[in-house]
Amino acid sequence: MANYEELLECIINEIKHNKSNKIVPVGISNRHIHLSQQAVIKLFGEGYELTQLKPLSQTGQFACKECVTLCGPKGVIEKVRVLGPVRQETQVEILMSDTFKLGVPGKVRMSGDIRNTPGLTLIGPKGSLELEEGVIVASRHIHMSEEEAAAFNVIDKEEVSLKVPGIRGGLLDNVMIRVDKSFKLECHLDTDEANAMGITPGLNLEIIKK
Repeated sequence: MANYEELLECIINEIKHNKSNKIVPVGISNRHIHLSQQAVIKLFGEGYELTQLKPLSQTGQFACKECVTLCGPKGVIEKVRVLGPVRQETQVEILMSDTFKLGVPGKVRMSGDIRNTPGLTLIGPKGSLELEEGVIVASRHIHMSEEEAAAFNVIDKEEVSLKVPGIRGGLLDNVMIRVDKSFKLECHLDTDEANAMGITPGLNLEIIKK
């Protein structure tokens, strides 16, 4: 976390001194799941509490020791990491490439927007759960604080592009800005997106305003 804080401080200082250089660090996410308390009980048993494995970059978020299995019409994916803390509604975030193995449609959505999305079956050590909806492919987005948004001259839910360097680089369009006082500056892409363009964790990308 110390290295992240040092990188963040350098980026903010760079933004303040040269606003034309709008760079953000990248975090890369694999498939994962957010569970409601009811889902935790169903999958892991009455009275069970999720066990923190390690903190994530955003305040209060953490990876859990627990994993579950996803079962779709065409196949299964095992050992899908649970992220905490628990949420009001269960949400499964998969890769677009996972949709073919599972046999579910790939609905690209922002986190929390799960209405009219596909469902599947979750299997845990103590039980299973049929989800009617809640399976999404996460929209690419950038977390930033209010101070950082002001420095970048962007607002919450604004869409920007990202310039990716390298031999497989290019522009990533339709990247949504998410602003909150608790957020730490980081662009979130999934492993499909990162692998396609040769992006590695911690790489700095430049924001291009539309």
